[in-house]
Amino acid sequence: MKYLAMAMNPLSGPLPKELGNLTNLLSLYIDSSGFSGPFPSTFSKLKNLKTLRASDNEFTGKIPDYFGSLTNLEDLRIGDIVKRTSSLAFISNLTSLSTLILRNCKISGSLGPVDFSKFAALILLDLSFNNITGQVPQSILSMGKLEYLFLGNNSLTGRLPDVISPSLKAIDLSYNQLTGSFPSWANRNNLQLNRSARGSDNTIYEAEPTNLGDASYYVTGQTRWGVSNVGKFVLASNGMNIIYSSQHFPNAVDSKLFETARMSPSSLRYYGLGLENGKYSVVLQFGEVAYPDSETWKSLGRRVFDIYIQGSLREKNFDIRKMAGGKSFTVVNRSYTATVLNNFLEIHLFWAGKGTCCIPNDGYYGPMISALSVTPKLFSLIGRPDVFSNTELRVATDNFSSQNILGEGGYGTVYKGKLPDGRVIAVKQLSQSSRQGNSQFVTEVATISSVQHRNLVKLLGFCIDSNTPLLVYEYLQNGSLDSALFGIACGLTYLHEESSVRVVHRDIKASNVLLDIDLTPKISDFGLAKLYDEKQTHVSTRIAGTLGYLAPEYAMRGRLTEKVDIFAFGVVVLEIVAGRPNTNNSLEESKSYLFEWLWDLNEKGQVLGIVDPSLMDFDKDEASRVIRVALLCTQGSPHQRPPMSKALAMLTGEVEVSEVVMKPSYISEWLHRDVNRSYTSSFSGYTTPEFSAQKEIEPLNQS
Repeated sequence: MKYLAMAMNPLSGPLPKELGNLTNLLSLYIDSSGFSGPFPSTFSKLKNLKTLRASDNEFTGKIPDYFGSLTNLEDLRIGDIVKRTSSLAFISNLTSLSTLILRNCKISGSLGPVDFSKFAALILLDLSFNNITGQVPQSILSMGKLEYLFLGNNSLTGRLPDVISPSLKAIDLSYNQLTGSFPSWANRNNLQLNRSARGSDNTIYEAEPTNLGDASYYVTGQTRWGVSNVGKFVLASNGMNIIYSSQHFPNAVDSKLFETARMSPSSLRYYGLGLENGKYSVVLQFGEVAYPDSETWKSLGRRVFDIYIQGSLREKNFDIRKMAGGKSFTVVNRSYTATVLNNFLEIHLFWAGKGTCCIPNDGYYGPMISALSVTPKLFSLIGRPDVFSNTELRVATDNFSSQNILGEGGYGTVYKGKLPDGRVIAVKQLSQSSRQGNSQFVTEVATISSVQHRNLVKLLGFCIDSNTPLLVYEYLQNGSLDSALFGIACGLTYLHEESSVRVVHRDIKASNVLLDIDLTPKISDFGLAKLYDEKQTHVSTRIAGTLGYLAPEYAMRGRLTEKVDIFAFGVVVLEIVAGRPNTNNSLEESKSYLFEWLWDLNEKGQVLGIVDPSLMDFDKDEASRVIRVALLCTQGSPHQRPPMSKALAMLTGEVEVSEVVMKPSYISEWLHRDVNRSYTSSFSGYTTPEFSAQKEIEPLNQS
């Protein structure tokens, strides 16, 4: 036997070692056949082999060294090897090669040790999607017959050589760490125009070029979109990266959008230009048109690529036809939410070196897209990913069943819910007293959702088509915080000092810090957050917060700065250290109010007496440091409280804890109140991890 073709078959398991006994074999095609495991050692006997195509399988282990002894090889194609790394040393003696593709084979090391000047017959060299390091040697660019060179997605460094062979038609060096300016030979562009279309919803789809060059960038006529292509279809008959189709798409609402499709052999990027900052809905529309549904070998191709939005991977190994139930000429829509912060949006379709490269003959295998649109989230609310309908949330919460209540507070009730896709959510139903106009509510929600940090509970969306507004948050299954500090401090530091939008939370308390599955603390309940300007420190809105956590200047005069949150943080710190709420009337009077008791102990030099008695063994120096930080955070004057970043640094021991200035005046005032302690309750209300025992403070009567 001289020729054996098993490509494109639904096989599995390792390659039969008996194949190595076919010593007269000239050509072996085993690509895209589902084989796994290592190459059998018996392949070392295939000395007459001229063609070996073994791409798109799941081989493991390194490329065997014995491949270097198969010196009659003219066409060698291996791809998608997992686990062990290989070097290029084995190719040194394969000087008869005209095609060498070792794509996604975990090849490491540099190109320098290989003398490419000996490869006089080499026309196509593809070493992309590996971990090749070092510089691009002059010898690889000087091969006399080389037409196509693909070195993208490696770790190459340094400058490019100044001279290349005149035979070279396409070079891909994308996604490396090269330095210096491009040599003169890198300037190659080929740009033409395309047409536009209008969707059934009156969305105008702007034109872009009919064809792009191997490494080119184009801005559409109205400067709304930039389009970037990297790569060249080596095996394509005409090299075009636009494909036309007259086929009917049975599930297409706007069939004209699918008469053309943009493709790229490697990387296709769309840039939305000059966008206002905010949330956007991104809709990508796909339809496989290159691979027919006929039962022929041409229908066996597999298009696999990754989808990135704003640099974040949204779909890995996306296969259009697979998502369409195995059918070509069938529309597949993908919708995402993206945040624009710098007036700029990037959509990146990226071929990750997987799938088919040669079926059908035209070789159209990279990412493909027919149409895309980007819409501001507030232009069309209902049906968008982060805008929920009232019906959706009623179903999710079992009609807001009392069995699903997670907590209650002055600003509303929180319910546990489950969406049809399996996601568990927390739905906050705002009370009528907190109702704003829809426009103001949506504006504030948009601002809140733009503030993201690992120690902040993520706002997933909202609903405004109900009697009361609803906020939808990620659900954190481990309940409220009772044992961690640093996550709260990090989250508040971000809100006060690092976020592009400065935020005062206004209701920091133990039950508003939740724990995720990894016990990472996350600050929740931004429904009470008050955005403020640097110069605006006095607010006319009603006082919002929870008894026991309110700073004196906020409770008495409505003065709101970030120091209000720092005061509340100090209260939470002391509750955690003491293992009790800040007010507990079941204890003896001298210990009922945590702050009074602590200052009494502080004056006696016995602050460690406040530590939770259940802690049998603890670091006294660390506990003392934490308590002193809490005392600083709860100073009566906001100017005496440290910024959150400094409080965090003191907690971690990066800086020394400042000396506590003085006993706050509000402590002295409490001590002079009568036995009813009506005034004291304004500052020392009892709280529990449930919302039911917490009350929202109303403005104090200042008459």
